[in-house]
Amino acid sequence: MASLLIPLLGRVAAKAGDALVAELLRAWGLDKARRKLERHLAAVQCILLDADAKSRTNPAVSRWVKDLKTAAYQADDVLDGFRYEALRRRATAQFHRCSTARKVLGYFTADSPLLFRLSMSRKMKDALEMIDELVAEMNNFHFLQRTEAPTIVHPQTHSCVDESEIIGRQDDKEQVVKILLDHSNNSNDGHNVTVLPIVGMGGIGKTTLAQLVHNDQRVMHHFELVIWICVSDKFAIEGIIRSIIELATLKKCGLTQTEALHKELSRVLGKKRYLLVLDDVWNEDRQKWDDMRSVLCSHAGLGSVIIVTSRSEQVASIMGTLPPHQISLLNEDQSWELFHKNTFGREAEKQEELVSMAKSILHKCKGLPLAIKTIAALLRSKHQSQWFSVLDSDVWKNDILAAGIVPALQLSYDHLSSEAKVCFFLLCYFPQG
Repeated sequence: MASLLIPLLGRVAAKAGDALVAELLRAWGLDKARRKLERHLAAVQCILLDADAKSRTNPAVSRWVKDLKTAAYQADDVLDGFRYEALRRRATAQFHRCSTARKVLGYFTADSPLLFRLSMSRKMKDALEMIDELVAEMNNFHFLQRTEAPTIVHPQTHSCVDESEIIGRQDDKEQVVKILLDHSNNSNDGHNVTVLPIVGMGGIGKTTLAQLVHNDQRVMHHFELVIWICVSDKFAIEGIIRSIIELATLKKCGLTQTEALHKELSRVLGKKRYLLVLDDVWNEDRQKWDDMRSVLCSHAGLGSVIIVTSRSEQVASIMGTLPPHQISLLNEDQSWELFHKNTFGREAEKQEELVSMAKSILHKCKGLPLAIKTIAALLRSKHQSQWFSVLDSDVWKNDILAAGIVPALQLSYDHLSSEAKVCFFLLCYFPQG
């Protein structure tokens, strides 16, 4: 992404302005090229945010961004070479004891200072020519100069929920609680453990609904054990068993042997009637689930229930003993209530001029709760001009329901600092969990 070029170009510009590098390039007659490189880098940095936005929908801009990245790395390497040479000269100057003859001969050896100077000068000119071409091409795209927005900090999610803060999920909660209690009280369907999947697209509120059910007083009183486990993409049977043991006993489980874990699970569950929530399940391997179900059923009391939340219909088909509960999008009134609460708070009367624009932005969120909350957090306390920027963003050209939460999260990502964006991408190399 173009946004990742911002810290890279900043680093290259800093190296071009380094005193040691500048001194060496003046001595070599390359100071004019160095100053031109600095000017080009400053000009390009001003338009990178707009280039980033346009690169997502314009193939020509996307190619230009890739070429700029190549040129920036080339310039970075060249400037590193100059700085190394400047430091080498400074360190060895006082120890230089070579005779005049050896000095002259040295100019024609493989390590010749003259050959190095000619080589580096050529590389500098090549890098500058490439950036010259890109700057000339840049003017054809008519990029806008944009400054970086401040970082937005989003709180991490957790297993607890404040029901007073949740909008539009009361009916879903009542339906799921009724299903759980009815099937738990009438466990004559041939299954020792009932499994209810909650299915829906990312950001629609599967976890929130499961939390509401998990914390419902009727549920807490009906089941002897109520356990919450976030599974994500690592469906490790022994890990899940260990988590159940630790959450049920509130003690660390140091067991590593499978047999020992199963015996401890049997002791902990003791045929109790339990509710187990497996949140964010991605496993579509039927054999893994069959193995996990066998363990859970063998130690379950009559009327035990498992809730599984997942984006995948395949997961619901593999794991469910009941038809999945499909979560619907928020209606217009619910969407506005959620957006209004997270954007204006108690200062709605001071924000009347933004209401019309807010409803236009809200329409683009299509009733998806996470999209609404993300955009609301982004716009809260922002100036009116920034609201216009969000409303007119090219990101909305992607259908939010077809692309999932991506467009709304993209806008939130766009408002991170360049350093945070680099950290964000580096963290993507680490597996979840």
